[in-house]
Amino acid sequence: MDQQTAQKFIDELWMDSIVPELIEYIKIPAKSPHFDADWAKNGYVEDATQQIFSWCKTQDVKGMELEIVRLEGRTPLIFMEIPAQGEADPDDTILMYGHLDKQPEMSGWADDLGPWKPVIRDGKLYGRGGADDGYAAYSSLAAIMAVQRQNLPHARIVIIIEACEESGSYDLPHYIELLKDRIGEPSLVVCLDSGAGNYERLWLTVSLRGMAAGTLRVDVLNEGVHSGYASGIVPSSFRVMQQLFNRLEDQATGKVLPDYLYAPIPQQRLEQTQAVAEVLGDEVWQAYPFAAGVGPMAENNVERILNRTWRPALSYTGIAGIPSLENAGNVLRPYTAMKLSMRLPATVDGEAASQAMKETLEANPPSGAKVSFTTDQAASGWDAPEIAPWLHTSLEKGSQGSYGQGVMYMGEGGTIPFMAMLGDFYPQAQFMITGVLGPQSNAHGPNEFLHIPFARKLTTCVAHVIADHCQRGI
Repeated sequence: MDQQTAQKFIDELWMDSIVPELIEYIKIPAKSPHFDADWAKNGYVEDATQQIFSWCKTQDVKGMELEIVRLEGRTPLIFMEIPAQGEADPDDTILMYGHLDKQPEMSGWADDLGPWKPVIRDGKLYGRGGADDGYAAYSSLAAIMAVQRQNLPHARIVIIIEACEESGSYDLPHYIELLKDRIGEPSLVVCLDSGAGNYERLWLTVSLRGMAAGTLRVDVLNEGVHSGYASGIVPSSFRVMQQLFNRLEDQATGKVLPDYLYAPIPQQRLEQTQAVAEVLGDEVWQAYPFAAGVGPMAENNVERILNRTWRPALSYTGIAGIPSLENAGNVLRPYTAMKLSMRLPATVDGEAASQAMKETLEANPPSGAKVSFTTDQAASGWDAPEIAPWLHTSLEKGSQGSYGQGVMYMGEGGTIPFMAMLGDFYPQAQFMITGVLGPQSNAHGPNEFLHIPFARKLTTCVAHVIADHCQRGI
C-alpha cells in the first residue's frame, strides 16, 4: 500500500465528512442502557444508530451490504459485510468492532465544554462518545476505502457496531449467536476501542483487565435517629462499611488483599511493560490531572503500569444514603450504600471474582449489621495471543509510515467485554486492538476528547494491516 496516498485520502475524508458527522453524533445523549433505563422510549440510542448507519450507507465501498439487526428488547446492532476483493480468499474474514453507546454525563466539565456540546480546539474534538467509541465505524470504513482506492486485494470484512458496550455488552452474545454463520471464522479481529500511551506512535493493546462491580449496602436502622440520642449505642453504617473495605484492600496503600483477585503476570508482559516505561518515562503519571500536592502511587513507573494493567484495584464510584452537605442534619443515618468497581487481572474470571467478593463482604457482618453485596457488570479480561510475525511487521511499517516511530505493545486497565468473548470463540485469530484514548482524553470522565490528527494516522495504520493481511502467507 502507498501509505502517503492512503493518508492523503483519509485526512480529506476525516476533515470533510467524518468530523462533521462526529460533531452531530456527540450532540446525541445516547447513554448505554445501564445508565438510561428508558433508552428505548427516549430514542437516543436509536438516533445515534440511524446517524451512523446513514453515513455508512452512503459511502463508496465496493460490494458492501449493511443492515440494522434487531432482537426484541435489546439494543440494535449495525452489521456490515464487504466481500473479498482481488485474489484474496473469499472465505477468509476480518472482523472489525466498535460501539456507539455512551457513558453518562459526569460532572466537572469545563465551563465552555459539555458532554453533548461538541467543541473543536487545538485539533481535539471535545464531547461525550467521540473517542469512546463513536469514531470506530467511520474509521473502519475509511480504512477499507483507502485500500480499495488503490485496487489492493483484501479479505472479506465484517463490521459490528454494538450499542451496549458501556453496560458490559450483555446484548452482544445474543447477536453473535444469531449472526455466527454470517460472521464466519475471523483470522483477524480489529477493535478500535482501546488506548494509547501517547499520541506519537501506534499502540497495540495486548491485555485488558476485567471487572467485578456491585453495590455494597449496610443497614443498621429502619429509619434515621437523632445522633445525640443514638450515637454511642447504634453502630455507624459508615464505620461498618469501612470495616468491610478492610477485607478488600489495605487502607494505607490501596493494595488489594484477597489472593483470589490476583493472577501471575506473563514474562512477555513484564518485558513489554519495561519497554513502555522506558519510552514514556514520567508521562506514565504526569498525564493525570492530579490536585496540587498529590503524587502517584508505587515506587517507579514499571510498577505503576503493572498496577494499572495486571493487578487488581478497587475504586468507589458511587454512594447513597448520605445527604448532601446542605441537607445534612444531626441524624445517625439508617444505611450507607457504595458502588464498588474492582478491576481484575486479564486472566481472572470476572463472574467467579464477583461471587467471591460477595462471600467475603457478606460473611460475619460487623455489629450484626445487615450487609448485602449486589453484583453487576462482571466481565473477564483478555490476554492477547502471540503476535504473528506478519502482523508485527505490518504494525511496525504502518506506525513508522504514519508517525515516524515504531509500534509499542502495552496492556490497558479498562475492559472490552467483547474481546474475551472473541478470544474464546476464535482462538486462532490475530488481534489488532488499538484506539485513540491517550493521555487526558478522559473517556467516561469530564472533558473527553478525540485527538483528530492521531485518529487520522491510526486509521491509515488500520488500512495498512488490512492490505497486508491477505498477503501474509506470500
